[in-house]
Amino acid sequence: MTYILEGVKEAFKLLFSLDKEIYSIIILSICVSGTATIIGMLAGIPIGLYSSLKKFKFKRIYGKFLNTCMSIPPVILGLLVSIMFSRRGPLGELEILYTPTAMIIAQALLVTPIITGIIFNNTKKSGKRIKNLCLTLGGGKFQTLFLLIRETKINIFIAVVTGFGRAISEVGAVMLVGGNIKGHTRVMTTYISMNNGMGDYSASIAMGVVLLAISFTINSFLYKYVQGDEDGC
Repeated sequence: MTYILEGVKEAFKLLFSLDKEIYSIIILSICVSGTATIIGMLAGIPIGLYSSLKKFKFKRIYGKFLNTCMSIPPVILGLLVSIMFSRRGPLGELEILYTPTAMIIAQALLVTPIITGIIFNNTKKSGKRIKNLCLTLGGGKFQTLFLLIRETKINIFIAVVTGFGRAISEVGAVMLVGGNIKGHTRVMTTYISMNNGMGDYSASIAMGVVLLAISFTINSFLYKYVQGDEDGC
Protein backbone atom coordinates (compact mmCIF):
# COMPACT_ATOMS: atom_id res chain seq x y z
CA MET A 1 0.00 0.00 0.00
CA THR A 2 2.90 2.30 0.77
CA TYR A 3 4.34 2.17 -2.75
CA ILE A 4 0.92 3.10 -4.17
CA LEU A 5 0.89 6.27 -2.08
CA GLU A 6 4.48 6.92 -3.09
CA GLY A 7 3.45 6.54 -6.71
CA VAL A 8 0.71 9.14 -6.30
CA LYS A 9 3.18 11.53 -4.67
CA GLU A 10 5.64 10.83 -7.47
CA ALA A 11 2.96 11.73 -10.02
CA PHE A 12 2.68 15.24 -8.63
CA LYS A 13 6.46 15.52 -8.49
CA LEU A 14 6.67 14.49 -12.14
CA LEU A 15 4.09 17.05 -13.18
CA PHE A 16 5.53 19.94 -11.20
CA SER A 17 9.19 19.12 -11.74
CA LEU A 18 8.94 20.33 -15.38
CA ASP A 19 11.06 17.36 -16.42
CA LYS A 20 11.59 17.62 -20.19
CA GLU A 21 11.55 13.86 -20.75
CA ILE A 22 8.26 13.36 -18.90
CA TYR A 23 6.52 16.21 -20.69
CA SER A 24 7.88 15.09 -24.06
CA ILE A 25 6.37 11.65 -23.39
CA ILE A 26 3.00 13.17 -22.47
CA ILE A 27 3.00 15.55 -25.46
CA LEU A 28 4.02 12.79 -27.88
CA SER A 29 1.25 10.54 -26.54
CA ILE A 30 -1.38 13.23 -27.05
CA CYS A 31 -0.05 14.21 -30.49
CA VAL A 32 0.14 10.63 -31.79
CA SER A 33 -3.28 9.64 -30.45
CA GLY A 34 -4.83 12.97 -31.44
CA THR A 35 -3.55 12.72 -35.02
CA ALA A 36 -4.72 9.11 -35.30
CA THR A 37 -8.16 10.14 -34.00
CA ILE A 38 -8.41 12.97 -36.53
CA ILE A 39 -7.61 10.50 -39.33
CA GLY A 40 -10.22 8.14 -37.87
CA MET A 41 -12.75 11.00 -37.83
CA LEU A 42 -12.11 11.99 -41.44
CA ALA A 43 -12.61 8.40 -42.57
CA GLY A 44 -15.04 7.02 -39.99
CA ILE A 45 -17.66 9.76 -39.78
CA PRO A 46 -18.58 9.92 -43.49
CA ILE A 47 -18.37 6.13 -43.91
CA GLY A 48 -20.47 5.56 -40.80
CA LEU A 49 -23.13 8.07 -41.78
CA TYR A 50 -23.28 6.99 -45.42
CA SER A 51 -23.44 3.27 -44.69
CA SER A 52 -26.10 3.77 -42.02
CA LEU A 53 -28.39 5.54 -44.51
CA LYS A 54 -27.61 3.63 -47.68
CA LYS A 55 -29.62 0.54 -48.58
CA PHE A 56 -27.39 -2.15 -50.00
CA LYS A 57 -27.14 -5.90 -50.19
CA PHE A 58 -25.48 -7.71 -47.28
CA LYS A 59 -25.85 -4.66 -45.03
CA ARG A 60 -26.39 -6.94 -42.03
CA ILE A 61 -23.20 -8.86 -42.81
CA TYR A 62 -21.42 -5.53 -43.24
CA GLY A 63 -22.58 -4.51 -39.76
CA LYS A 64 -21.27 -7.76 -38.27
CA PHE A 65 -17.96 -7.32 -40.07
CA LEU A 66 -17.71 -3.75 -38.76
CA ASN A 67 -18.40 -4.92 -35.21
CA THR A 68 -15.67 -7.54 -35.60
CA CYS A 69 -13.20 -4.89 -36.76
CA MET A 70 -14.06 -2.80 -33.70
CA SER A 71 -12.83 -5.59 -31.42
CA ILE A 72 -9.77 -6.71 -33.39
CA PRO A 73 -6.76 -7.22 -31.06
CA PRO A 74 -4.47 -4.16 -31.29
CA VAL A 75 -1.37 -6.34 -31.25
CA ILE A 76 -2.54 -7.91 -34.53
CA LEU A 77 -2.76 -4.48 -36.14
CA GLY A 78 0.67 -3.64 -34.77
CA LEU A 79 2.05 -6.85 -36.21
CA LEU A 80 0.55 -6.15 -39.65
CA VAL A 81 1.90 -2.59 -39.71
CA SER A 82 5.35 -3.72 -38.57
CA ILE A 83 5.45 -6.38 -41.30
CA MET A 84 4.33 -3.92 -43.98
CA PHE A 85 6.97 -1.33 -43.04
CA SER A 86 9.81 -3.66 -42.09
CA ARG A 87 12.92 -3.68 -44.29
CA ARG A 88 11.74 -6.80 -46.09
CA GLY A 89 8.12 -5.61 -46.22
CA PRO A 90 6.39 -4.14 -49.28
CA LEU A 91 6.60 -0.60 -47.83
CA GLY A 92 10.01 -0.97 -46.21
CA GLU A 93 11.56 1.63 -48.51
CA LEU A 94 9.61 4.34 -46.70
CA GLU A 95 11.70 3.64 -43.56
CA ILE A 96 9.03 4.77 -41.12
CA LEU A 97 9.10 1.77 -38.78
CA TYR A 98 10.00 2.77 -35.21
CA THR A 99 8.86 6.33 -35.82
CA PRO A 100 5.84 8.29 -34.57
CA THR A 101 4.42 8.04 -38.10
CA ALA A 102 4.17 4.26 -37.84
CA MET A 103 2.52 4.64 -34.44
CA ILE A 104 -0.04 7.03 -35.90
CA ILE A 105 -0.82 4.58 -38.72
CA ALA A 106 -1.30 1.70 -36.29
CA GLN A 107 -3.55 3.74 -34.01
CA ALA A 108 -5.53 5.13 -36.95
CA LEU A 109 -6.24 1.58 -38.14
CA LEU A 110 -7.40 0.79 -34.61
CA VAL A 111 -9.56 3.91 -34.16
CA THR A 112 -11.26 4.16 -37.56
CA PRO A 113 -13.44 1.01 -37.21
CA ILE A 114 -14.43 2.08 -33.71
CA ILE A 115 -15.63 5.51 -34.82
CA THR A 116 -17.29 4.06 -37.93
CA GLY A 117 -19.00 1.28 -35.99
CA ILE A 118 -20.38 3.50 -33.23
CA ILE A 119 -21.80 5.99 -35.72
CA PHE A 120 -23.20 3.22 -37.95
CA ASN A 121 -24.91 1.37 -35.11
CA ASN A 122 -26.31 4.51 -33.46
CA THR A 123 -27.64 6.26 -36.57
CA LYS A 124 -29.24 3.41 -38.52
CA LYS A 125 -32.74 4.11 -37.19
CA SER A 126 -32.55 7.83 -36.42
CA GLY A 127 -30.69 8.53 -39.65
CA LYS A 128 -33.41 6.94 -41.76
CA ARG A 129 -36.06 9.00 -39.95
CA ILE A 130 -34.12 12.23 -40.47
CA LYS A 131 -33.50 11.44 -44.13
CA ASN A 132 -37.21 10.75 -44.77
CA LEU A 133 -38.15 13.98 -42.98
CA CYS A 134 -35.79 16.03 -45.15
CA LEU A 135 -37.05 14.40 -48.34
CA THR A 136 -40.64 15.09 -47.29
CA LEU A 137 -39.84 18.77 -46.73
CA GLY A 138 -38.01 19.00 -50.05
CA GLY A 139 -34.51 19.18 -48.67
CA GLY A 140 -31.48 18.49 -50.83
CA LYS A 141 -28.49 16.22 -50.15
CA PHE A 142 -26.44 18.88 -48.39
CA GLN A 143 -29.38 19.97 -46.23
CA THR A 144 -30.04 16.35 -45.32
CA LEU A 145 -26.37 15.82 -44.43
CA PHE A 146 -26.28 19.01 -42.35
CA LEU A 147 -29.41 18.05 -40.41
CA LEU A 148 -28.16 14.49 -39.93
CA ILE A 149 -24.86 15.70 -38.45
CA ARG A 150 -26.71 18.20 -36.27
CA GLU A 151 -29.16 15.63 -34.92
CA THR A 152 -26.55 12.91 -34.35
CA LYS A 153 -23.72 15.13 -33.09
CA ILE A 154 -23.78 13.55 -29.63
CA ASN A 155 -23.27 10.08 -31.13
CA ILE A 156 -20.49 11.45 -33.32
CA PHE A 157 -18.85 13.13 -30.37
CA ILE A 158 -19.08 9.97 -28.28
CA ALA A 159 -17.53 7.98 -31.12
CA VAL A 160 -14.61 10.40 -31.43
CA VAL A 161 -13.92 10.53 -27.70
CA THR A 162 -14.16 6.74 -27.45
CA GLY A 163 -11.69 6.42 -30.31
CA PHE A 164 -9.25 8.83 -28.70
CA GLY A 165 -9.51 7.05 -25.36
CA ARG A 166 -8.82 3.73 -27.07
CA ALA A 167 -5.83 5.16 -28.92
CA ILE A 168 -4.13 6.86 -25.99
CA SER A 169 -4.47 3.75 -23.80
CA GLU A 170 -2.98 1.41 -26.41
CA VAL A 171 0.35 -0.29 -25.65
CA GLY A 172 0.70 -3.48 -27.73
CA ALA A 173 0.53 -1.97 -31.20
CA VAL A 174 2.66 1.09 -30.43
CA MET A 175 5.28 -1.09 -28.76
CA LEU A 176 5.59 -3.21 -31.90
CA VAL A 177 5.75 -0.38 -34.43
CA GLY A 178 7.37 2.28 -32.23
CA GLY A 179 9.86 0.28 -30.21
CA ASN A 180 9.63 2.48 -27.09
CA ILE A 181 12.74 4.45 -28.06
CA LYS A 182 13.70 7.05 -25.46
CA GLY A 183 13.16 10.58 -26.67
CA HIS A 184 11.68 9.39 -29.96
CA THR A 185 8.78 6.93 -29.71
CA ARG A 186 8.27 6.47 -25.98
CA VAL A 187 4.69 7.24 -24.94
CA MET A 188 2.85 7.02 -21.63
CA THR A 189 1.64 3.43 -21.98
CA THR A 190 5.03 2.06 -23.06
CA TYR A 191 6.67 4.07 -20.27
CA ILE A 192 4.33 2.44 -17.75
CA SER A 193 4.96 -1.02 -19.16
CA MET A 194 8.73 -0.54 -19.18
CA ASN A 195 8.97 0.71 -15.60
CA ASN A 196 6.60 -1.96 -14.34
CA GLY A 197 8.83 -4.60 -15.93
CA MET A 198 11.87 -3.10 -14.20
CA GLY A 199 10.10 -3.06 -10.83
CA ASP A 200 9.91 0.73 -10.67
CA TYR A 201 6.30 0.76 -9.54
CA SER A 202 6.34 4.36 -8.35
CA ALA A 203 7.18 5.66 -11.82
CA SER A 204 4.56 3.37 -13.37
CA ILE A 205 1.87 4.49 -10.95
CA ALA A 206 2.86 8.11 -11.41
CA MET A 207 2.46 7.99 -15.18
CA GLY A 208 -0.71 5.93 -14.74
CA VAL A 209 -2.16 8.73 -12.60
CA VAL A 210 -1.31 11.22 -15.35
CA LEU A 211 -2.99 8.99 -17.95
CA LEU A 212 -6.08 8.65 -15.75
CA ALA A 213 -6.16 12.42 -15.28
CA ILE A 214 -6.18 12.94 -19.05
CA SER A 215 -8.94 10.33 -19.50
CA PHE A 216 -10.96 11.88 -16.67
CA THR A 217 -10.65 15.34 -18.22
CA ILE A 218 -11.83 14.06 -21.61
CA ASN A 219 -14.77 12.15 -20.14
CA SER A 220 -15.74 15.12 -17.96
CA PHE A 221 -15.78 17.30 -21.05
CA LEU A 222 -17.95 14.74 -22.83
CA TYR A 223 -20.38 14.53 -19.90
CA LYS A 224 -20.61 18.31 -19.70
CA TYR A 225 -21.20 18.55 -23.45
CA VAL A 226 -23.92 15.90 -23.43
CA GLN A 227 -25.64 17.36 -20.37
CA GLY A 228 -25.48 20.84 -21.86
CA ASP A 229 -27.00 19.60 -25.10
CA GLU A 230 -29.80 17.79 -23.28
CA ASP A 231 -30.54 20.85 -21.14
CA GLY A 232 -30.77 22.95 -24.25
CA CYS A 233 -33.34 20.67 -25.84
